[in-house]
Amino acid sequence: MRVFIDFEASSLGDDSYPIEIGWVGEDGSCEAHLIRPAPQWIDWDPTAQAVHGLTRERLRAEGEPHDQVARRTLDALAGHDLFASAPSWDGKWMSVLLRASGLPRHALRLKDTDEAHRQAVAEILRDRVPDDQIEAVAVRLGEQARRQIALALPRHRALADAAAELEVWREVRRLAEAVARRRRPV
Repeated sequence: MRVFIDFEASSLGDDSYPIEIGWVGEDGSCEAHLIRPAPQWIDWDPTAQAVHGLTRERLRAEGEPHDQVARRTLDALAGHDLFASAPSWDGKWMSVLLRASGLPRHALRLKDTDEAHRQAVAEILRDRVPDDQIEAVAVRLGEQARRQIALALPRHRALADAAAELEVWREVRRLAEAVARRRRPV
């Protein structure tokens, strides 16, 4: 199953760490977890806090222990295709979360949501668009879907952002199906 995942973090610095994780499966299943920072996680950027609205005090009071979140994430997501809109950043925070919990840092790998769009377009249009044009069609439909879903204003909460990425993917599929209805097989 495809799963769209997002993190919120302490900052965008080298020592940043995850403070919230959220994911949504293509079947609609979803989870979100505030993450209580590990003792060695001390980085904090007030600018990042202003964006996501989560305070260190709230994370300490309401967050789940980082190792419990890591184990739950691994249990829930192992074996699924994981997609993130910023896989380099989200992958870094996934790695930080897993490593701090004594789990293999590459146990879960994230792909770019653009890859999920390309896969959807290729699947739907495989007999209607030449293979060498699939990428360009996927990019065009992805851009159109983002405009239609209005992702121009990021939500900056993990579950909401993951859910928005799922909606963009669904819209890419709908747009590709509309193209398929208009084109004859090649």
